[in-house]
Amino acid sequence: MCSTNKKVLFPFFLVGAFFFAQAQDNLTVYLQPQIDVNYRVSNNYKHNFSFAKRTFLYEGSNTQFTVKHLDIAHFSNLEIRDNQSIGMGIQFRFREAFIGDDSDELRLQQQYNITNQYGAFRIGNRLRSEQRITSKPTIHRFRYRFAVDFPLRGEELGVGEPYLVLSTESLLSVARAALPEYDQRVTAHLGWLLDKRTRFQIGTEYRAENYTHGTDHVFFLLTSLVLSL
Repeated sequence: MCSTNKKVLFPFFLVGAFFFAQAQDNLTVYLQPQIDVNYRVSNNYKHNFSFAKRTFLYEGSNTQFTVKHLDIAHFSNLEIRDNQSIGMGIQFRFREAFIGDDSDELRLQQQYNITNQYGAFRIGNRLRSEQRITSKPTIHRFRYRFAVDFPLRGEELGVGEPYLVLSTESLLSVARAALPEYDQRVTAHLGWLLDKRTRFQIGTEYRAENYTHGTDHVFFLLTSLVLSL
């Protein structure tokens, strides 16, 4: 039991240690709860609806509790092979009501995803492109994510049992009359399968934003409830 607990907590200690090591004036910390609803239309086609709220906890040297924005998103996913899928999504980000000098955002998304199973471990590779549309010039962003998830008890995940999801993602953002921006993200989620249709996850994420031109360090405390209808 002690060994299992250490394995569960290690990713969170790792991300937290890195966060504290990087603590400085260009550090921001957010709290972000999220709800996801998955709806399968057919054997190879499904929808995902999500709602997320991002709240400031710390910025620079100030502690605060202020909402930054709300996200509402829809994603359609089509499985083209047993382990491959393509998808398209649309997302609305509402900021003007919370931060006056920022504009609301419309985001269009396209992606290709491939997963492979190796015993208890599932490996995922995702390519995604985005168009972030605001009152400013449109930002085109290209993303690659590598993820692994696995149950913490045995080879298969059972109801009431925990699992772990680890991922890293690289991002490139380009826009007219602006320098390219490179970001890197590292995420760890601990989840539980509450029943066959419900999952609950808590996690942490570290983001190194624009790391080629003076890195901004961003840290997230994450919670998510995932419902499958």
